[in-house]
Amino acid sequence: MSIEPLSNHPFSTHPGFQRMFAPGQMTLGMFLPLRFYRGDMKILAGQSRLVSAMDRLGFAAVWVRDIPLFDPAFGDAGQVFDPFTWLAFLAAKTSHISLATGSAIFPLRHPLDLAKAATTIDQLSGGRLIMGIASGDRAVEFPAYGIDRESRGERFAQTVDMFRQLVSKNTSLMDGSLGRIDSSQFLPKACHGAVPLLVTGSSRQTLPWIAEQADGWLTYPDSTHDRQGSLRLAEKIAAWRRLIPGNVFKPHVTNEWLDLVDDPDFPRTPIHNGFVLRTGRNGLIELLNQWRLAGVNHAALGIQYAERPAEAVIEELAEYVLPLFPSLAALPTQTDW
Repeated sequence: MSIEPLSNHPFSTHPGFQRMFAPGQMTLGMFLPLRFYRGDMKILAGQSRLVSAMDRLGFAAVWVRDIPLFDPAFGDAGQVFDPFTWLAFLAAKTSHISLATGSAIFPLRHPLDLAKAATTIDQLSGGRLIMGIASGDRAVEFPAYGIDRESRGERFAQTVDMFRQLVSKNTSLMDGSLGRIDSSQFLPKACHGAVPLLVTGSSRQTLPWIAEQADGWLTYPDSTHDRQGSLRLAEKIAAWRRLIPGNVFKPHVTNEWLDLVDDPDFPRTPIHNGFVLRTGRNGLIELLNQWRLAGVNHAALGIQYAERPAEAVIEELAEYVLPLFPSLAALPTQTDW
């Protein structure tokens, strides 16, 4: 099956998209926080300095999570900061790296507020924003917002539609159950006409809907300690891509939480009930090559569980792994704010 060349792609002029995604290629990004919040904000100190280092070292993207409330049952407070405020701060600390949400919970927020936050970051960063979006999986958040959790799938789809209408250069329309705009105008618009939206998991939508409506797909990777997981992932990606209209290239993204150990030959070993992969760099390289063959275009790595210092892990990844999965030649960004 032929793939539409990126020169004719809807995001052919989008710097963030072009840095991360191309058919048959895979790039690397990093998830924040680099260390888990455990009751003391000092654990998060210095992360913007390390993100600036990732920018200089050539990582394709940095990812921030959207977790409005800390649910102790999950045991994970995310990066604690509001994702949009945090990305705006990081935009000022970096020049090239794509800025990604992984993932913004669309049903919890009004599309007008999502669009305002997103296009502000998009403009301030020169078009480096990529949005992973999701319907939400933390039950405690929905009553806090006064939103019926069972309606999150429908609300997610409505928000996607209204968000796109707002950020487009061609319209400021919003007309639906979540609100209406008639004579007023939404500003600012997206730098390059749109903000790429990568749907996370199913987000309570059908696979044909994701194939048609999403600009890309972010899914969990299946098992990562053996080849069978990558083969199952390949089947899932292929089934999705067969449903994409017009043979347009749409990227697939997956992620893994890593404990990267000193021994480069340490075998891939699942820990924390398979939620985390303990491995040396050669096992990681083997996994990433399997993902690339499976059709993955970007791998987002989280090192919150790593026993080694975050800076040491980043330096090892940059020296030995990143050259094998380099960021793509990105378009220049223009900012003068």
